[in-house]
Amino acid sequence: MSFVQLYNEKELLASVSLGDEKAFHVLYYHYSPRIYSNLLKLVKSADLAQELLQQVFVNTWLRHEAIDPEKSFRSYLFTTANNLVIDFYRKVKRDKVLMDKLLAAAQEYYLHTEEWLHEKETMHLIQAAINDLPPQRKIIFTLCKLENRTYKEVSELLGISPATVNSQIVKATSTIQKKLMANRDVAGILLAYLILR
Repeated sequence: MSFVQLYNEKELLASVSLGDEKAFHVLYYHYSPRIYSNLLKLVKSADLAQELLQQVFVNTWLRHEAIDPEKSFRSYLFTTANNLVIDFYRKVKRDKVLMDKLLAAAQEYYLHTEEWLHEKETMHLIQAAINDLPPQRKIIFTLCKLENRTYKEVSELLGISPATVNSQIVKATSTIQKKLMANRDVAGILLAYLILR
């Protein structure tokens, strides 16, 4: 039984919301290793992962009065961490070498992380975005991006030009990416990049 389980987590969270630093430290030592592990897989830098980890908990403490003991603190922390990684990605988006390393790390994250629920939720978001596309665009996107058919194959199958296929793919990709960005879920951004590129 963990230290957090020994104490009631809801009671700890209630104490934290009232400004109890000791209760916050208990939660920090319980959750920080797992958060750090996933940050490290995403950014591939021990120093950066540690920096982001500290920022996760600093941000959480600064908003401690808003903590709801009835909601999952684990999910709250992972969401905070995801948002910080998104901000990091935005800062380095022009650095292709670093971005390639981060995307490679993201693939590993999906293979090994315990947070499979986040991936499932992201897949549902992607599928919902695809379903919202106009009928022809949805078919073209599905054939090209999910079934890995070439533009030529799709153009011949549907009786349209390769240029039309390309145009529809560009529009579909833009629509899906915007919806995932609006969700502000780093898993969504990473998985979308891997699927849509």
